[in-house]
Amino acid sequence: MNLNFSNFPTLSARVFECFTLAAALTALPVWAGEASPAGLWKNVDDVSGKPRALIRITESNGVLQGKIEKVFRGPTEDPNPKCDKCEGANKNAPVIGLVILSGLTKDGEEYVDGQILDPDNGKVYRSRVHLIDDGKKLSVRGYIGVPMLGRSQTWLRQE
Repeated sequence: MNLNFSNFPTLSARVFECFTLAAALTALPVWAGEASPAGLWKNVDDVSGKPRALIRITESNGVLQGKIEKVFRGPTEDPNPKCDKCEGANKNAPVIGLVILSGLTKDGEEYVDGQILDPDNGKVYRSRVHLIDDGKKLSVRGYIGVPMLGRSQTWLRQE
């Protein structure tokens, strides 16, 4: 009986390649990174359904911040509004460039313990956010005291 082992190294190499490829594909979601709220979002008016602003969310050292990049105004509205009802450093600050979302840190699937500023009334609320619809939408909740006593908006990802 003549045994031929000449294919053994090739077979072993093929098995190793297949194993390596399978391991790489399994780890791909980890390499791709988890979905993040970082990006450009459109805020839509709850009543009219019309766009109100574009907000750029950035993440630095695990903390989210959101800044208004653009406002959508009607023909009779000031195209460069100021936050005249805001207090402190934001008093009369231009709305474009205003940081309205800050201090949010990741807790599981949500970002919590942050603040959101409503430039229309100048009030600051506690906030939490989480991605929905495969990261295409962002649920933004502002509240006083406990999250149950607040309201949510859905922002739409632009990029």
